[in-house]
Amino acid sequence: MQVKRDIFLKRLIARRENGMVKVITGPRRCGKSYLLGVLYKDYLLTDGVKQDHIIELAMDEPGNYKYHNPLKLEKYLKRQIRDNGDYYVFIDEVQFVKRVKVRDPELEEKDEITFYSVINSLMRKENVDVYVTGSNSKMLSSDIRTEFRGRGDEVRLTPFTFSEFMKVFPGDARDGWNEYVVYGGLPLAVLANGHEAKSRYLKNLFDETYLKDVVERGKIRKPEHLADVVDVLASNIGSLTNPLTLENTFKTVKHEVLKSKTIASYIAKLRDAYLIEQAKRYDIKGRKYIAAQMKYYFADPGLRNARLDFRQIEETHLMENIIFNELKVQGFDVDVGVVETFEKNKAGNGIRKQLEIDFMANRGRERYYVQSALNIDDPDKAAQEKRPFTKLGDSFRKIIIVKGKMPPRIDEKGYVIVGLVDFLLNPSAILV
Repeated sequence: MQVKRDIFLKRLIARRENGMVKVITGPRRCGKSYLLGVLYKDYLLTDGVKQDHIIELAMDEPGNYKYHNPLKLEKYLKRQIRDNGDYYVFIDEVQFVKRVKVRDPELEEKDEITFYSVINSLMRKENVDVYVTGSNSKMLSSDIRTEFRGRGDEVRLTPFTFSEFMKVFPGDARDGWNEYVVYGGLPLAVLANGHEAKSRYLKNLFDETYLKDVVERGKIRKPEHLADVVDVLASNIGSLTNPLTLENTFKTVKHEVLKSKTIASYIAKLRDAYLIEQAKRYDIKGRKYIAAQMKYYFADPGLRNARLDFRQIEETHLMENIIFNELKVQGFDVDVGVVETFEKNKAGNGIRKQLEIDFMANRGRERYYVQSALNIDDPDKAAQEKRPFTKLGDSFRKIIIVKGKMPPRIDEKGYVIVGLVDFLLNPSAILV
């Protein structure tokens, strides 16, 4: 069954022939090749583009290894452009293209040729529209502005969102949630049958692809330490931490010496591989970031759970992780909101407190405050979740997402209460 992935396909279509290199990034096996080589290609063919005007190269296929040399790649691509018609060039897994040094006989100097050189050369042709995919953000995302000389345009792809997952799941939304929160949305995991097959796929993918890729690209000398950092992050999704805190954890709990600088480097490499994302703390009233601690979330709950052998399926934290991922897919910049208040204790002395809002989501001029809670049936629990909202003093929409299915409703204070399933299936219903 084909999942259209409309939200990402529309973003790609909107960038068609915009004079920039479309760079499709995201974690391994999330469907980048499918988005570009099947969905977007079908769109172009339906729109009248001729088959021979779509030039495709998958750099991870053995038959294309020779094109890992950028000089051979450039020569091949330019041979395919035979007329003045519009051409679309798809280069899949472009990170395999190597760097080659070429000596200029006149200057007796060496120049470095990379895939960026090839792409920039193609972009000089007015009838060529270029698309590339890659799985390593350190080589792609962080270099888009510089290496593509201001002509790089990133489209970030993720594993299936819950609404995409439900397009192939045979049961109802409640059963779908119970499946999704455990095994996540990586396409091949979704299509696998039964726990054993899903578990084996996710564990092998994590060990043999993700970690191996990070170790090789990051030239990590002690992979076991990287694995330990991953385990700690997986066990503590949604908890405030930082490299120094993790260093102390390794000392006291694991009795290992792992410096915070090394831990920070490992975390950066995991983020480069799109395995985890970071949410910083933001002082809403003070309008500044609080650098001390932050939260980390996994790109896919199934990968996180597989790493822990499916032993820690804490629905509270996984629900928070999935809401974070959904907000990111919707194009929001997501921070952890902090509201500082001054209150009197029993002795009458003023004390400063920090109240936390799970997510402060910003998109242009839009802002939403979002709390994640399994339920707010208990009045004390409801008051606890709403309390940070009462201290804000602004008019931005305030939302509490609770587990289960519940159409959006507005309480007496104007806060939106919505069921998790309803939010994930139609986030635009409340984000207006």
